[in-house]
Amino acid sequence: MHFGSLPTVGVDALTSQDFLLDVRENDEWEAGHAEGALHIPMSEFVGRYGEFTEQAPDGGRVYVLCRVGGRSAQVTQYLIQQGIDAVNVDGGMQAWEAAGRPVKNGKGEPGAVV
Repeated sequence: MHFGSLPTVGVDALTSQDFLLDVRENDEWEAGHAEGALHIPMSEFVGRYGEFTEQAPDGGRVYVLCRVGGRSAQVTQYLIQQGIDAVNVDGGMQAWEAAGRPVKNGKGEPGAVV
């Protein structure tokens, strides 16, 4: 799949102040996610868009994550079409974990990316 000039960043560019949107499925999220990220699975995203807009920073940038970057690229593209400043996180949660960033499970304990 080709996403053209989709804005993309690596996990090394992210700070704790950035707004993260995780679009993986529930089982992936429960196994391990970035603390503080908003979780809305891609399969439910359009139906839960209002939930996203309530929590996203007004006029701020949104960093979209999945496991490796494919699903997040699709959601990033959708958000850009809605006028949102969205950026795809290259390598997704696999890159996040590989970079030594903390991963929490559904209980708030150390988790793993599946």
